Amino acid sequence: MTAYQTILPEQVTTWFRAGHTHQFPAGAGATVKYGNRQIAVFYFHRNRRWYACQNLCPHKLENVLGRGLIGEQDGIPKVACPLHKRTFSLETGENLNGDCPPVAVYPVRVEGEDVYIGFAD
Repeated sequence: MTAYQTILPEQVTTWFRAGHTHQFPAGAGATVKYGNRQIAVFYFHRNRRWYACQNLCPHKLENVLGRGLIGEQDGIPKVACPLHKRTFSLETGENLNGDCPPVAVYPVRVEGEDVYIGFAD
């Protein structure tokens, strides 16, 4: 499996502990490392949902999505690349501008105060 394929919850073989909930800012992103992958993690305080995607923007191949602006487009949670403003669905990874490849998204679960990201290793 490549580092940039979307992982569905039923495909998870490894749950990686990314940190405590208080280590992730509400309404913004933070980046964690899993093996050779950088993963952007987001907490939407408004709907109390967690999301994770690759940190690498496929447009210019920069690891910046964890610093991107988050919001919604037609009810879809999204992140916008801080360099090029390309937007990506945090649910499917789809490029909402339609002009570059999708990003990988990963399932997130919270147990107590610990945040876990799912991978299919």
